[in-house]
Amino acid sequence: MTTGMSHVSSTGTATRWFGTGHSTLTDPAAAGAEAAGTALAGRDAAVVFVFCSVGYHVPELFDALRAQAGADTVIVGCTTSGQLADGRVSRAGVAITAWGGAGFTVRTKIARAVTGRLREAGAEAAACLAGLDGEHKALLMIGDGLTGTQHEIVRGAFSVVGAAIPLVGGYAGDDLTYVRTYQFHGGRDGVEIMSDAVIGIAIGSDGPMGVGIAHGWRKEGDALVVTSSNGGRILELDGEPALDVFLRRLGVDDSALDDITAFRDLAFHHPLGLSRRSGEDIRVIHDGDRSDRSLFCLADVPQGALIWLMETDQESLINGAADASGQALDALGGAPALGMLVFDCAGRWIKLGPAGVEQENAEFGKRLDGVPYGGFYSTGEIARVRGALGMHHFTLVTLALA
Repeated sequence: MTTGMSHVSSTGTATRWFGTGHSTLTDPAAAGAEAAGTALAGRDAAVVFVFCSVGYHVPELFDALRAQAGADTVIVGCTTSGQLADGRVSRAGVAITAWGGAGFTVRTKIARAVTGRLREAGAEAAACLAGLDGEHKALLMIGDGLTGTQHEIVRGAFSVVGAAIPLVGGYAGDDLTYVRTYQFHGGRDGVEIMSDAVIGIAIGSDGPMGVGIAHGWRKEGDALVVTSSNGGRILELDGEPALDVFLRRLGVDDSALDDITAFRDLAFHHPLGLSRRSGEDIRVIHDGDRSDRSLFCLADVPQGALIWLMETDQESLINGAADASGQALDALGGAPALGMLVFDCAGRWIKLGPAGVEQENAEFGKRLDGVPYGGFYSTGEIARVRGALGMHHFTLVTLALA
């Protein structure tokens, strides 16, 4: 089954469009052909984003898409922990989002073998911005979700793009198995399927672009001081072993670590909030080390920072969809939206549950009022409008185009 939406905006003789397609056919080639046909509708796209579940990332999927792509179309994407488009979500399937027409420029750069050189890789991928045309610019990044300390990639990109260029994106998933994720890059003549990579996608546009960031979490209990940490590894909280403090706050003992899947599920429901001037950045705990009593997050938790355990409810999480999409639309300065890319944390799916995810997407539809959108459930989200920060978890990030 496939669904999709398309929106066209015309000013004088200039026409721009944004289309989506979403298929859950079990055969990857058939799913790719169907979703691409709905998203592209016979048009030559500047860029096509392919977000699919592990198992669909086979050459046949891309062969079906390439048959419909233009000579200059850029194809990028990744495997996910779920994909979404226009009111529908799926664990198994493919979502395709594309845009094109007058006034779009797209350039890409791949950084390979990024493990162990994350900051360098972020800078390498961000080099695609050099010489980019367009009154408005943004850098999108898609990376491997299992490279660890993801913030280093963002810092590397910041060293190239500076504080003025919006930065958005997400990290690939593998349906929360944490075994291997895949990234895609190519065009009509071929698409490469790879791992341990970061793809920079520089977008130039004659129309404005807007970024939204929301998570719907709030502080629970007293603040804790990170008295010792190293990147994403928290060694001490308030001078005590971090794992001990975390388990005590939750009212559980070391047996919670006997089953790593159960521990991650517990931690998903009790993330950390890292104090920032604009609110709290969320950090999800992915593991605990019995030997050194540390906690491990996929992004940095700086020594000396104030953190809180965070709590939420269904209504607050669902309202995050309205907040993030509203921020992105407002940033267009009154220009009508053409479409929206969405990077939604896979942890939010776990917290919301299937019914909550459907409600969240209904909230998107209500706020966007017919404007098409598409994206995926990620293993870390990137969003920075200004300043040096930009790595998030358990967060919903949106990019609206006019």
